[in-house]
Amino acid sequence: MLGLTRTFPSTLLRPAAVPLEIEKLRVEFPTVDGAPKVAIRDLDLSVYTGEILGLVGESGAGKTTLARSIMNLPPPPGRVAAGFVRFSGINLLDLPERRLQQMRGRDISMIVPNPRGELNPLLSIGEQIANMARVHLGKDRASARKMALDMLNAVQIPDPARRMRAYPHELSGGMAQRVVIAAALICSPKFIISDDATSGLDVTVQAQILELLKTLARERHSAMLFITRDVGITAHFCDRVAVIYDGEIMEIAPREGFFLAPRHPYTVMLLAAFSHNPRLRRGWTMPRMQQARVDPAQNCVYVDRCPRAQSVCRRTKPQLIELAPSHFARCHFPVER
Repeated sequence: MLGLTRTFPSTLLRPAAVPLEIEKLRVEFPTVDGAPKVAIRDLDLSVYTGEILGLVGESGAGKTTLARSIMNLPPPPGRVAAGFVRFSGINLLDLPERRLQQMRGRDISMIVPNPRGELNPLLSIGEQIANMARVHLGKDRASARKMALDMLNAVQIPDPARRMRAYPHELSGGMAQRVVIAAALICSPKFIISDDATSGLDVTVQAQILELLKTLARERHSAMLFITRDVGITAHFCDRVAVIYDGEIMEIAPREGFFLAPRHPYTVMLLAAFSHNPRLRRGWTMPRMQQARVDPAQNCVYVDRCPRAQSVCRRTKPQLIELAPSHFARCHFPVER
């Protein structure tokens, strides 16, 4: 496998077919000893028009940092140190803040996991949704309220005319999440980021929200980056799935290939965590004895936990290579099927 040289292209399609294209993105956080902590390391990722790309990984892998950095809002005190985030061919990282503010919510929207934290407790639901249309689309008050009512209908909130006058504390968790989705989609954005948006909901409500989100995104021809810690959700919801670990993409593949023939050891570990086979779980989830860390820029970041690691993994950083059509993995010794 070391002889493979076909590397992951940072520009798979042109901007007309790729609403969002990330190239060599690097996000850093300052530390007390002077050497910054790299949260996102030279990351390449493209999301195609009309697709839902799932992004999975354990807590601390860099999922939320990536989501917010796309909008040039890395969690403080982090900063985007290098790279490009192209939206319809425009590098968002080069735009002035005023221009970015105009695009956030209108062209790019984010749905967060804590809807009550995002909603203003002093404003009615209808007013908050309508304000999105007034600010970003220039609608008058009556038109904006009509759009807000239509969106409440679209997200299947019962008695939407009455809910327009309700306040956030009067809503259930599932209903508050639907309101946040309505606000995020009222401007029909071209790109949607869902950052673990259904994690706090019970299973039944979660399934309803996911189906609703998928339907609305398809109707509006929006692309979506769907971030989750639950790899099982992506099997039913996403077109492609990417795995992130320590700020790097480990594997990315179409949904069927990802689940039927995972190639990276870390992907197998994630899938094993959902297995009912105790031997499989033990074999792939037990970390190795910790060894002295080496520079992640020069070696595989997963080497200390990988059951397939060999000496070359500590000497040479693996590249993201294509092992099957549209199926890429960053590993010197990918899993064979």
